[in-house]
Amino acid sequence: MVEVELNPTEDESKVMAAVSNLTGSTAFKRWSQGRHTYLVQEGNESLLTKLRSLLRRERTLDAARKLMLRGVEGSTITFHINKQVALAGHIAFCMPVGESPLGPITFHISTDDPKSLIEWLATRTVDGVPVDELCQSGSPRYARSERRTRP
Repeated sequence: MVEVELNPTEDESKVMAAVSNLTGSTAFKRWSQGRHTYLVQEGNESLLTKLRSLLRRERTLDAARKLMLRGVEGSTITFHINKQVALAGHIAFCMPVGESPLGPITFHISTDDPKSLIEWLATRTVDGVPVDELCQSGSPRYARSERRTRP
């Protein structure tokens, strides 16, 4: 699930665009709780495909991986992305309060195997190249990254 609070001063279409820049989806549910209004997207891993591509494009896989691993609680991964940066088509992770003046876009991902999902979403890199790409290409750079043991 992806959720974002819609502040009274914000243009709803811009908030929707910010979220859509991360998920590729334009389908939203709207719900209110007291004086707060939220926009929510629900779905399967297809909501994460665009985010995965953005993380690779932005070359932030290692940092994203560490942050996502810190956000694992049981079978849920939670992390927050700056709303204004997302509107510009980029990614900047932030804290739930204080770092994003208009509030963050929050991802809550439920999965049976959080670590495997994080490995797919934000795989490790070697010299800045995603490990899964190195493995597929048979690159000798992957072999050099392994630690050698002394005899």
